[in-house]
Amino acid sequence: MSRAASRSVLRTSLALLASTALAAPLALTAPVHASATDPYTVSALKVTVRAGDRTCSLDADIYRPSGVDAAHPAPAVLTTNGFGGSKADGSTDAIAKALAARGYVALAYSGLGFGKSGCPISLDDPRIDGRAASGLVDLLAGTRAADDGTRVDYVTQDGSGDPRVGMIGGSYGGAIQMATASVDHRIDALIPLITWNDLSYSLDPNNAGGAAGPVPGAYKYEWTNGFFLIGEAQGLLHPSLAASRWGGAGCLHFVAPVCETKRLLDSRRYPAGRTAAMLAYVRSVSPVSYLRSVKAPTLLVQGQDDTLFNLNEAAATYRTLTAQGTPAKMIWQSWGHSGGMKNPAPGELNLGKGDLESSYVGGRILAWFDRYLHHRKGAPTGPAFAYYRDWATEGPTYATSSRFPVGAGQKLYLSGDGRLVDDRTEVARGSRTYRNHLLPTSHSENPAAGLLGLPDLAPYDGRGTFLGWTSAPVAEGRPVDVVGAPRVTLKVISPRTERVQNSSDAADKLVLFAKLYDVAPDGSKRLVHRLIAPARVPDVTRQFTVELPAIVHRYEPGHRLRLVIAASDTAYAGNRGVKPVTVTSAPEDTGVLELPVTQGAFG
Repeated sequence: MSRAASRSVLRTSLALLASTALAAPLALTAPVHASATDPYTVSALKVTVRAGDRTCSLDADIYRPSGVDAAHPAPAVLTTNGFGGSKADGSTDAIAKALAARGYVALAYSGLGFGKSGCPISLDDPRIDGRAASGLVDLLAGTRAADDGTRVDYVTQDGSGDPRVGMIGGSYGGAIQMATASVDHRIDALIPLITWNDLSYSLDPNNAGGAAGPVPGAYKYEWTNGFFLIGEAQGLLHPSLAASRWGGAGCLHFVAPVCETKRLLDSRRYPAGRTAAMLAYVRSVSPVSYLRSVKAPTLLVQGQDDTLFNLNEAAATYRTLTAQGTPAKMIWQSWGHSGGMKNPAPGELNLGKGDLESSYVGGRILAWFDRYLHHRKGAPTGPAFAYYRDWATEGPTYATSSRFPVGAGQKLYLSGDGRLVDDRTEVARGSRTYRNHLLPTSHSENPAAGLLGLPDLAPYDGRGTFLGWTSAPVAEGRPVDVVGAPRVTLKVISPRTERVQNSSDAADKLVLFAKLYDVAPDGSKRLVHRLIAPARVPDVTRQFTVELPAIVHRYEPGHRLRLVIAASDTAYAGNRGVKPVTVTSAPEDTGVLELPVTQGAFG
């Protein structure tokens, strides 16, 4: 495809981005290099590596602590940017400085396609981005020189060509750690923050029938369009590098399969062959496909306030790693990509400030590297699972557990009169119907508002386009704490869907959106962290289960839980055609909501 045609793709994305106001500012200021009085020095390096079928130049800064030399080596930590950033952005630079000040050799670099590093963006593909990062491990091993001939001979070695090195970073800088560790077993410790397990779940989620199933989900187009534009704009920020970043196949700065994936999603059609190829590709660049090769001890940190990469992503990674014997622990902190990313709650980790010693998560990070990079076997790495509680005003804000998941499953039954009851015999017989319109009638979020800290519309659902079931008020003195991923098992009736759902285009299958509200005694309601569960139902003639995003939430006395099943959402592509849906209830056959409760119970 010509560059003119590619610019047309970019103009389309610009228009879509403008409609959602997702033009997030990019922090691409130059790094501040250390003075002679600082506890480290900083040197800029260019390192040319082989990445897939391309040769790529990586732009890096190496932070060398004072007193570290060949006779007195130190362990190293690799870190790189989130999507749209570079080695110079606030969090990447701050974390490198913080670690260097604590005696680690820190190597911060701009990921492929960002900052002044060459080659197109390839979504942390282990075959490309992982191999490129492995070239930097060679630099730390002393077996490769930088382009100017500089060699690094002051990193602790565990063997010939085997430097002692960990990795840390958030989001795009999180997945690259697992991609690198899957192709280079010299990596000794990982700390991925707020990142993904399966991009097909992240950007086109189907919470019904398993996240990695063959049925595509509901296209999360607002988030996807925003990041696509940020990626395509990289050549405008660094025009001298544009030629080395040319991706082809309709994209300016992404590899061709990314462009093809975006084009299929934008078409809002899912023909069988192309959809299978799309899902296979997106999963191939996701940890879900290569975690079996990751052996490095991994501390997972995921955000509760995150509609891009929700808690289910980290939970899936944790389950896989621990099941195969890879040492892993997990923390659910307060902030993620939504809401408070720029302003963490008081006492929470703030990557932009590098405050590792003043927060619970920061302390766990330092202990992890202490144990696996300094080999201090007595260093406590903390419990298997910890989670932030926004209601904890006295004592520790984090609860901990020696196991995951936590909590017992409480079942609530969907009654025909709109109640959630804890006894199946109390279910009233009845049926209710909703229908979608051609335009979305429900709203959960505008991602731009969360990213930029701007006001967003309160969540809403249009009359006649959703169904809701509400619990009794929580008993006085017995708050209910939900920690984990709720699940709802349903059977729906939709004759119009039945007639078309077996076509060769999966877009004809029914789409619905499940979510949980907290309803206060005055009737006001809050969609918990604005999280929803899009589901493309595999077969409306059969019962199915929707796994909602995990939450950490307290329902206070007097509050009620409301489950809503909606026909649409403004942040997602939805149903093709109008598809009325009926839900019936009877004591012997009704929907069931299962909640992971750690305290209290809904009665």
